[in-house]
Amino acid sequence: MNIYDINVKDIDGKEISMSKYKGKTLLIVNVASNCGFTPQYEGLQELYETYKDKDFMVLGFPSNEFSNQEPGDEEEIKSFCSLTYNVKFDMFSKVEVNGENESLLFKYLKEQESGLFGSEKIKWNFTKFLINKDGKVINRYAPITKPLSLKKDIEKLLTTFE
Repeated sequence: MNIYDINVKDIDGKEISMSKYKGKTLLIVNVASNCGFTPQYEGLQELYETYKDKDFMVLGFPSNEFSNQEPGDEEEIKSFCSLTYNVKFDMFSKVEVNGENESLLFKYLKEQESGLFGSEKIKWNFTKFLINKDGKVINRYAPITKPLSLKKDIEKLLTTFE
């Protein structure tokens, strides 16, 4: 199995295949609207704007798993992201990133790149996974890692394939 074999639901509930993103560099993030890290939406949007013409995408997956920080439904999340942070990158339906009902995508991502001390479990919102154009998980970043600090890693992947 690879990342392109996985189906996900977009923020409007439409099922899509991750193969839609084949050939693109991806930054996949579990996000939340009421988190101390929520202002990272701004940096994520800036990364998207900076690199979208070079086949780069940010994919946001809301999760309510951590301290009920994403209590709204998809329509509320979409509205919040658009109005507060002018988010234009692809957003998806709420998912669980750990446990019995975890999303297949996040199960796959965690298996490919473990976190601190080898733990697969996602500890908080705004954990980030960087994926190259071949669908390989290159790195996992902690929630405290600011999106703009990933520029060098992203640029390296974008130029590797040109």
